[in-house]
Amino acid sequence: MIGRISGTLIAKQPPRVIIDVQGVGYEIDVPMSTLYELPDLGRPATLLTHLIVREDAQLLYGFATEAERGAFRELIRVSGVGPRIALAVLSGLSVDQLAQAVSLQETGLLTRVPGIGKKTAERLILELKGRIAQAIGTTTASPLASSTDILNALLALGYSEREALPAIKALGQNVSVAEGIRQALKQLAK
Repeated sequence: MIGRISGTLIAKQPPRVIIDVQGVGYEIDVPMSTLYELPDLGRPATLLTHLIVREDAQLLYGFATEAERGAFRELIRVSGVGPRIALAVLSGLSVDQLAQAVSLQETGLLTRVPGIGKKTAERLILELKGRIAQAIGTTTASPLASSTDILNALLALGYSEREALPAIKALGQNVSVAEGIRQALKQLAK
């Protein structure tokens, strides 16, 4: 499997780039977030990659970060989601936004991505819950876990999910569970 490509960036034709590695040009499909981080043409570039071998093609997908590649791998494991839809999701949402949408069960955020309908968004949330934070690394796992814990605490206190989610969204990023519950209850009391 090809895990990383380093070479000279010779073409950018969204969503595809071509990287020349010692005379061989690799066509690599990338999400828009990765495309924006690439250097100018003719400059050295490095991408983490994921190779998909099919009967009729060998497709290479590239990512700027390990978190993006991990999210892509989790997305394509969901039934009904192929590489094109996974790239669309990563082009429309950052990895942190995707993880937060899954954690807070925000189907509306996912349906804004072209190609994602309500049923697909619900399937993504159902199948990615608990897996996406592990796939993208530990940097976002703690805040997301506390958001889920805060939501569960508010639901246990009798608030509906519709009431609790806006209060949770108003919280800061690095809030402990106890402090998050206090702040959310203050928000709900208004």
